[in-house]
Amino acid sequence: MKLAIWLVPFFLAIAPAAQTQAINDTYTVQGATPEREAVVRRQIQAMQPLVLPYRIRFVPHWQYLYAAKVYRLHVPTGMGSKMFTHLPTRSVFVDEDRYDGEGWLGHWLAHELGHLATNSASEEDAERAALEYRKRLQKLSTSSSAEKKTLVGSR
Repeated sequence: MKLAIWLVPFFLAIAPAAQTQAINDTYTVQGATPEREAVVRRQIQAMQPLVLPYRIRFVPHWQYLYAAKVYRLHVPTGMGSKMFTHLPTRSVFVDEDRYDGEGWLGHWLAHELGHLATNSASEEDAERAALEYRKRLQKLSTSSSAEKKTLVGSR
């Protein structure tokens, strides 16, 4: 009984630290130019995903293929792969050689974040979650376009 009495204040003391850790959940972006890293961070912030990746890795095509082989990536027949998520490590791999701009990145990043949110390798589950993320991302691009027009108009 005495042990239980001492454990209560202990757990009450560490609870705020545990909450802070969850709020400050961070991720790294590896192998990207500073501009692309800024785009990734801005897009993820706009999407507000339920689960953040631990890392996003931009890698050359040969490393992408090697990682896909090591992690036994299954790509459905007739589909190409430009990004994939390794769920156990919460890592997103981006094929640097197939990068096709900010819009492309946001579209497919939403899909990969959908895999993390659903904790599922199912493409259908990921797409369902990605729809909401893409709506949020669309609001970012709409507001960015309006800001650009305002800046150009004020000159």
